[in-house]
Amino acid sequence: MPLTHLRRLGSGHVLATGAHLPYRAVVTQPGERHVVRSELAGSSVATVSVERPIACIAHMTDLHVTDVQSPARFEFLNREFSDPRFVKLVPVQRPQEALTPHALNALISALNTGMTGPLTHAPLELVLTGGDAIDNAQQNEIRAFTQLLDDGHVQLNSGSSTYEGVQSAAWPDDIFWRPDGGPGEPDLFRRDYGFPLIPGLLDRALRPIDATGLRVPWLGCHGNHETLCQGVGVVTPALAAAFVGGDKPIELPPAIDRDTAHETFVTRPEAFLASPSRVVTPDPGRRYCSLEDFVSAHTAPGMPARHGFDDRNLSSRTAYYAHDTESIRFIVLDTGCPAGSADGCIGDEQVHWLEQRLIEVHASYRANDGGDVETGNEDRLVVIVSHHGSQVLGNNRPHADGSHHGAGPRLLPTLLRFDNVVLWLNGHTHTHAIRPRPDPSGIGGGLWEVTTGSFVDWPCQARLIEIFDVGDGTVAIASTLIDHDGPADPARAETQLELAGLHRQLAGNSPWAGFDSGRAGTPLDRNVILLRHMATGIP
Repeated sequence: MPLTHLRRLGSGHVLATGAHLPYRAVVTQPGERHVVRSELAGSSVATVSVERPIACIAHMTDLHVTDVQSPARFEFLNREFSDPRFVKLVPVQRPQEALTPHALNALISALNTGMTGPLTHAPLELVLTGGDAIDNAQQNEIRAFTQLLDDGHVQLNSGSSTYEGVQSAAWPDDIFWRPDGGPGEPDLFRRDYGFPLIPGLLDRALRPIDATGLRVPWLGCHGNHETLCQGVGVVTPALAAAFVGGDKPIELPPAIDRDTAHETFVTRPEAFLASPSRVVTPDPGRRYCSLEDFVSAHTAPGMPARHGFDDRNLSSRTAYYAHDTESIRFIVLDTGCPAGSADGCIGDEQVHWLEQRLIEVHASYRANDGGDVETGNEDRLVVIVSHHGSQVLGNNRPHADGSHHGAGPRLLPTLLRFDNVVLWLNGHTHTHAIRPRPDPSGIGGGLWEVTTGSFVDWPCQARLIEIFDVGDGTVAIASTLIDHDGPADPARAETQLELAGLHRQLAGNSPWAGFDSGRAGTPLDRNVILLRHMATGIP
C-alpha cells in the first residue's frame, strides 16, 4: 500500500549530468512517522489513542489534466521565467504534463486497493478533489478528468492523430524537453538538466486509457484553471475561437508591453495570439469550459453519480454546495475569480450562504458582534473544502457587471465563529503545508488549515485524512500522504504504470518545482496527527 508512513519516495543517485543540475533517480526511503501537533489542543500530548473513528477520506488537488496540443496555450512564456514581470504567468508547460493522466490513473489504482487509515483502520469512504483538475478551461480536458474518475474510455489525443505540441521533434524552439530529439540538439532540458532521450514516448503517452474509475464516491471543486485561460486570463470571444482554431502562436508578440504583461493576459489574453504561429489541426472538442459547463460535467445524465453539485447549482450558475455524510458536513466553496487572475475571491452572497449552512449544524455559534446565538439545531463536525486557502484569497478585481467579490479576508473569521469547523482543506500553492488557525478571541477552538500539494508537481501525492475521537473532548485529524502506484524506477516507460512512474521522475527533476524546491513541505506538513479540543464535546 503506497502510504508514506510505510515508505517514502525521494531523490536518489544521479542518472545523468546536466550543465546546471544532475538528473536524479527516484528511490525508496524509510517511512515517515506521524508527528503529533497539539497547538489547538490546549496542552501538549505525546501519544494519541483512537477511541472512536469518525471518517476516512482522501484529498487530491491541482491535477492539471492538460490538452498538451491546444492552440490556445502559450507555452512560449516559459522563455520569460527569469523575468519577474512574468512570475504570475509561468510556468505554462511542464516536461511531464503529457503523462499526468497515467499518473492520475495510477493514483486511482492505489486508492482502490482496499485503502484503510493507518491509525483507525477505517476504510476510505470519500475522495475530495480540490480544484484545478484541468489546466486550460477546455471541455476535452474536463471530459478526460471525469472519465478518469468515473470509469471511462479516456481519449487523450486531440487535433491530429500525431502529436503537434511543443515537445515534438520538429518544434522550432529548444526550451522544451523533446523526448524524441530534434533540431538544435540537445534541447535545454537535456543540455542543462540531464533529461533523457526516450523515442516514441509522446505517442505512447497519448494512447487512450480504459480507466477503472474510483470505487468510492468523489466530490468536485472549482478552481481558477477550470474556467480561466491557464488559470489567469478571462476567456474572451476571440480567445474562445482560438481554442478550436488551427493556429498556434510560438513566441511572445513584439507589441506586448512587458511591464503590463500580466494585466494584459488577465483582461485581453487574445493579445498573445498576435505572434508568428504554426498551423495545427483544429478540434471542436477543445471548446471553452464555462462555469455552467464545469458543473454540468459533474451532473450530466447517465453519470454514475452527481459529484456534489445539484440542480440548484445548475439553475443559479454557482459552484458551491454542502454534502452530508453520516458523521460530517462537507462544505465545498467556489473561490475561482471570474474576473481573472490566479488568486481566489469569494463574494458576500456565497459567504451568507456558507453561514446558513454552518448554522444548520451548530446548536450555538457566535454572531458577528461576539454574542452567543442558540439555534436548537444538532451539532455536526464540519470540513471546509476550497481551491484557495486563506493566504491567497485577496483577489478583488471587479467583475464584468461591476460587482466585487472581495469578501475573501472575511472567510477565515467567519469560519472561526462556528466551533464545529475543525478542518479546512485547500490547494492552489502546489506545496504541502499545515497551519493552525486559532480563534483570536480565545473563545473558540480554532481550526486546522491543511494545504495539499499539487499532484502534477513533485512530490505528486494525495492526502489520506482520518478523523477520530481520542477522548477527553479532543478530536484528532491524521494526515498520511499517498504515493500513486507507478514504480519508482520507470524502466522502459512503455506500460501505463511505467509512464506514471516517469511522470513522477520528471516532476522530481523539474528545475523550478522538483526535489529541492520545498514543494514537499516539512515533516510538520506531511504525516501528522492534528489535535483540536472541543469545548462542548465531539458530536
